[in-house]
Amino acid sequence: MAYIGREPQIGNFQVCDAITTSATDTYNLLVGSVAVSPETANHCIVSLNGVIQAPTSAFTISGSTIVFASALTSSDVIDFIQILGSVLDLGVPSDDTVSTAKIVDANVTLAKLSATGTKDATTFLRGDNTFAAAGGGKINQVVTQTLTSITSISAGSFIATGLTLNITPSASNSKIYLIASISVSGSTNDYNQSMAFFRDSTIIGAAADASSRIGSMSQSRTNNSIADSVVLSFVDSPSSTSQLTYTVKLYGEAGITHYVNRTGGDADQAHKGRTTSTITALEVLV
Repeated sequence: MAYIGREPQIGNFQVCDAITTSATDTYNLLVGSVAVSPETANHCIVSLNGVIQAPTSAFTISGSTIVFASALTSSDVIDFIQILGSVLDLGVPSDDTVSTAKIVDANVTLAKLSATGTKDATTFLRGDNTFAAAGGGKINQVVTQTLTSITSISAGSFIATGLTLNITPSASNSKIYLIASISVSGSTNDYNQSMAFFRDSTIIGAAADASSRIGSMSQSRTNNSIADSVVLSFVDSPSSTSQLTYTVKLYGEAGITHYVNRTGGDADQAHKGRTTSTITALEVLV
């Protein structure tokens, strides 16, 4: 197919006809009295008064003319103007032909590793050597607390059990997966205990109140001789990047004292030992 416009001259070195200077900055470029149009200023070597001129700053090319940065005088001498022709285009290398040695150290930047060039803490390298945004169920951080002390709780409202932790999500759309195991008992048998997660002062994951019946996540019934282990689990969507405090609270039936990490009777016997409770928060990236 024929070229549209001027055909590139690959390595076609030409020396322009002599030019007589005058009080102007623009001169015609001729080779054998025929106008020539270099590809760009970078395709020309220009010597003025014995000094090679810097392309684009000392002169520019406009079609078949050269334009100097300032007007010359009749005493100036253009020693020569050599046109180099087009730079040879090497084309696209064949597959598996570029070796490591051909790549200059530090010349492969993050921008060359993907279309977006945004490699940071939110991206990761997958097993197939491609980059992907972090998320889709990846665990970003885990915070946990183990409670070994005894907590005594009276009745009538949700009261902190001592199970609590702080976590600061790294993204506003992160989910917080909460898991808690709490060991509870009461000073008397057959009294109800209701438990729930709280984010700061807000109850989360609980059923709605129904008339006088309070809403909670889980419920147990006291046994004076044993500490029951109650497990709570919930996925929270806090929509926040501020520090959050998650707590397990207990609502105990009135008339007795409720305990965490001990039996109700707390008899000094090996088989009625003390227990621990735990709470864990996992930030899940979306």
